[in-house]
Amino acid sequence: MSMLSNAFINVLAALGLAGAPGVNAAALPAPTVDEPIAAASAPATAIFAGGCFWGVEAVFAHVKGVKNATSGYSGGDAATAKYTVVGSGRTGHAEAVKVTYDPAVISYGQLLKVFFSVAHDPTQLNRQGPDVGTQYRSAIFYSTPDQKRVADAYVAQLNQAKVFGRPIVTEIAPLKAFYQAEDYHQNYLALHPNEPYIVFNDMPKLAELKQQFPDLYSAR
Repeated sequence: MSMLSNAFINVLAALGLAGAPGVNAAALPAPTVDEPIAAASAPATAIFAGGCFWGVEAVFAHVKGVKNATSGYSGGDAATAKYTVVGSGRTGHAEAVKVTYDPAVISYGQLLKVFFSVAHDPTQLNRQGPDVGTQYRSAIFYSTPDQKRVADAYVAQLNQAKVFGRPIVTEIAPLKAFYQAEDYHQNYLALHPNEPYIVFNDMPKLAELKQQFPDLYSAR
């Protein structure tokens, strides 16, 4: 991230302007059901979808314990995993992000808390902010029974606590495949920090991440 981008984050946080559309300003409770922190380091992956993948990728790229965040597509077939086709909203794909993380540093439940807190608004159906269509839906694509168990339990916990003004509409579905997006989508926020879409929609998410999760935020 450029120094200018980091300055944006600090200014937004200081002015209390972190809560842009799609960002939940209220702190969420920790998951009561979670996987334990692993005893040894080993790569693990999680797949999340929450609107345009640029912002979701950028949020997780700045979380301690995350080794890599990659933009891509999940939910449809390989033949339609192309940006120009996914944009039709008829492929079954969602713009998704593969998060590769160290479970000895951060748990799956902690990643979910970040996902629901600042990465997107889980109460918007088939849209996030200005982006509309099934390709922008909120979704968790689980790859293990434990991931499904933790995700189901956390959604139920948040709905019961009524932490959002509306019910959570996040789809929890088995991962069929993840297809990496085109190169020009990768690391998009860091490469285009001054683009108006990024400044308005995604920089506030990083400011909120830094404000809500100071122990998890990484400035890398």
